[in-house]
This record gives sequence, C-alpha cells and structure tokens, in this order.
Amino acid sequence: MPNVDLILGADPSRRRSIRTEPTQRRSTQRLDALLDAAAEIVDESGFERLTTQMVAERAGASIGTVYRYFPDRVAVLHALRERSVRRYRERVADDMERADLATWWHVVDVALDACATMYRDEPGFSVVHAARRETAEGDIEPEFAHRMARLIEAEFGGTADEAELRFRLGISIELGDALISRAFERDAAGDDRYLAEAKRLVRDYLTEHLGEAAASSNAA
Repeated sequence: MPNVDLILGADPSRRRSIRTEPTQRRSTQRLDALLDAAAEIVDESGFERLTTQMVAERAGASIGTVYRYFPDRVAVLHALRERSVRRYRERVADDMERADLATWWHVVDVALDACATMYRDEPGFSVVHAARRETAEGDIEPEFAHRMARLIEAEFGGTADEAELRFRLGISIELGDALISRAFERDAAGDDRYLAEAKRLVRDYLTEHLGEAAASSNAA
C-alpha cells in the first residue's frame, strides 16, 4: 500500500486565508456553508464576479458573518481553493489506496484521473485553476509535485534525481491541469479528446525528460 501520508500531509508554511479559525462544530458548519455558497456562485457566474455580498446572500448569512472569516473576496477565493486542493489530495490518496501502482507512471495517471473527477463532482473546483491569477500567494502545484516526487521515490526508488523529478512533475501537473480545465470549459462532462490529450502529452513529456520508466505501464 502506498504511503499516502506523503500526499495528504499539510504544508505548515502555507498562508492561511481564513481570518478566524473555527473551533466549534457550529462554526465549522457555518464556514463550510459560506464556502459552499461561494462554490455555487463560481460555477454559475465565474470567479471574477464573486463578491462577499453574493456569498452572504447565497448562504443566508449576514455580511458581518462573512467578514468574520474573510477580509475580502480574494480571501474567499483562496479559502475555496485551499479546500478544493485538500479534497483533491484526499481523492488522490483514496484512489491510490485502491489502485495497483505497478509503476510510477500509475501515480501520475491516478492524479490526472482524480483531477478530472473533481471537476465533475466538486462544486467550485474550477477555482483551483482559474483563480490562480487572483490568489497568487502560496503556489500549490510545486509543493504537490514535491510530495508526488517523495511518494515515487519511496515506492519505486531512484527513478531520477529528486530535484529533476520534482521539476518535471511540477511542469506536468501544470500541463495536465490546463488541459483538463479546458476540457471542462468546452463540455460540462469533460471533452474526452482534451482529457485523452492531457494524459498523452503528460506521459510523452515525462518519457522525453525522465526516460522510459515514466511510460513502462499500459496506462491509457
């Protein structure tokens, strides 16, 4: 069984976007309701139109409740992105525990499939890609690539220099995410051609720069 803690582990250096951390169940539920409302608005209207007033109205809360947790709309987007990324990592970890990871390409393959699944199933997940322009602090992809590299090293040994592996995985995550995001912009269910190209291009890229070990499985 893969050491999924390497994927799930939190980065303590990452900036927190929530003004007041909830300490009680009721507060946690209130915060989740605000983020759920923000996710609905993002899916309906796009992240550019999101305002704190819209979040308050959709959640049935006062604007003061929103400002208790978030100083502005950018903080709302950042918190929604953090939650989406956390849920994505949980999905990757769950899928890896169920998968037969015969080679380290399967690790990348599972991560790409999980990304597409999140676009289908997780409200507001598009903010992970789209809102990067507004929430530029705390770049998440290189840190996730570092965790992927550590898992690959732990499970399959030295496939490449770790720094090189981390760099190439970071680029492949950016590439895959951009194409998967585009697939769901074209079709709410995900354009199959773009999803297939995301896998093909990521695999070809990793094979070119890291060798045949990246493509030694029969993953589609």
